[in-house]
Amino acid sequence: MKPLLYWYSGTGNSLWAARTLAEELGGAELVAMKRALEAPAAARPEGTTGGRMAGLVFPVHIWGVPHPVLEFVRHLPAAAGVPDGGAGVRWFAVAVNAGQIARSLVQLRRHVARRGLELESGFALTLPSNYAPWGGPGSAAEQARLIAGARARLRDIAAALRNGRAAGLETGPLFPSLGFTALNRLTFPLVPRMDRSFWSDERCDGCGVCARVCPAANVVLEGGRPRWLHRCEQCYACLQWCPRRAIQYGKNTARVERYHHPQVSLPDMLAGVARRPQNRFQEGGL
Repeated sequence: MKPLLYWYSGTGNSLWAARTLAEELGGAELVAMKRALEAPAAARPEGTTGGRMAGLVFPVHIWGVPHPVLEFVRHLPAAAGVPDGGAGVRWFAVAVNAGQIARSLVQLRRHVARRGLELESGFALTLPSNYAPWGGPGSAAEQARLIAGARARLRDIAAALRNGRAAGLETGPLFPSLGFTALNRLTFPLVPRMDRSFWSDERCDGCGVCARVCPAANVVLEGGRPRWLHRCEQCYACLQWCPRRAIQYGKNTARVERYHHPQVSLPDMLAGVARRPQNRFQEGGL
């Protein structure tokens, strides 16, 4: 029976990770979390029964779990289309990060437990950074090194999952993780309005890619220029996918190299974008 892999991604790292893990597992069904929330039945392949593996593949945002992933978890098991309430399903997660996972998977386990489910295993996966305000993704050689390392890591994760034993949850170093977790608590409620720092420069030609690729439907065009609606998820899809590098964040990103995973295309990303805005996650951040 094929595992189910639910993914959320802004610039392709997590989608690539889900795809690669599916291959290493010998085949898995990929479901975008956004689409599953819109139509849970679409996430229930024929023949679904107990005993299946189900994984959540997502990026770490501000050292924690992003709003949309928590929103998906808040609607489990219905959002996953699991007809038996999730009994017998082995849940795991892969948290994609740029080098510091902190306690993201511990946070996720707590939210999964609120739904009466157990997160058996959680794995960290390092890939190039897409967080433009703190610099680019590194040189082409560094990006290639990280992607190759992530592919090998996914091979090991697949082997651990096939083994059938709970692997526990991976975390970052204790004391830095505690500090980063505290910062996540402070910033989590502010995320939707962090889009106030986005703007478009003179290179913008009104193509609308930013509006189409935004997973939160947070960008609209007005007078041929983007406007942000304050329901941001801080995924940076709008900035990273802009074909003219016209979208900036703050004062310094014009000089920062753009990044999306080289094996993920814009149509790939559009396939996972919600057709309508999702309800904002209202519970506590951690």
